[in-house]
Amino acid sequence: MRAFGAFRRVVAVAGAITLAVSMVACGSDQKDAAAGPDLGLMKAGTLRIGTLTDAPPNVYVKDGKFTGFDNDLITAVAAKLNLKPEFVGTDFSALLSQVNGGQFDLGSSSITVTEARKKTVAFSNGYDFGYLGLNTTKDSGITSFDQLQGKRVVVVQGTVQDDYATGKNLNPVRVPNYNAALGQLKAGTADAWVSPAEIGEKMAKEQGGGTVVLAAKELSDAPMAFAVAKSNDKLRDAVNKALDEVIADGTWTKLVEQYYPGRAVPANFKPGSGTVKFTAPKA
Repeated sequence: MRAFGAFRRVVAVAGAITLAVSMVACGSDQKDAAAGPDLGLMKAGTLRIGTLTDAPPNVYVKDGKFTGFDNDLITAVAAKLNLKPEFVGTDFSALLSQVNGGQFDLGSSSITVTEARKKTVAFSNGYDFGYLGLNTTKDSGITSFDQLQGKRVVVVQGTVQDDYATGKNLNPVRVPNYNAALGQLKAGTADAWVSPAEIGEKMAKEQGGGTVVLAAKELSDAPMAFAVAKSNDKLRDAVNKALDEVIADGTWTKLVEQYYPGRAVPANFKPGSGTVKFTAPKA
């Protein structure tokens, strides 16, 4: 009888252990299901985003918070994916290689899509368009891009503006960020800065000291998009789907009107996949 009682106790303990293991496994499955699909993120539930700190109205820090059109848009996209955005400041010249190298899940910085950049990273669908800007000083006498030959022209290294100046054989002076470019104009060590027009215009008004102006601008042919690692198709596809959702629900239009009041949208530009309806921002 003692042996039989001991046997029953062993069976009961084994059953309890089996039930406990089963519950833990079930709980793990439920947790994984709640976390959503595997998007190849550095940290589950978090979207780690490389961005800039000094490029308003697109990407910048205000009161200790990363904000701007691009960053507010990717925050809305992350919410659709049930992800927490985690922003980290970096230099634009390093951003794309950092994304592809696994230091960030995504790059957000008004990145113009080019064939050369596609060799380093993959891109989401386009969410914005942009203009090349010509920043100079009031007394420079420069009013158009065709006056830049022979001038000392500054650009931020690795940007599409760098590509433009190089392609025009302007032999540009390259700096790591937009504040450095503006500083060269204010100090008189550069005659002109080829800028992203929205950024150049805003910085001229707010930080130009009354001497820096946006003298001209011209529409860029390529859209702007978020950058992801070339190996992470799942994240790119998820971002594209969520981007269409924030376009369809009016968030994209709201942010355009907030950060670019009065800016007309070109007739041939459609954000995201181009398949969802959106309200044109008030021009």
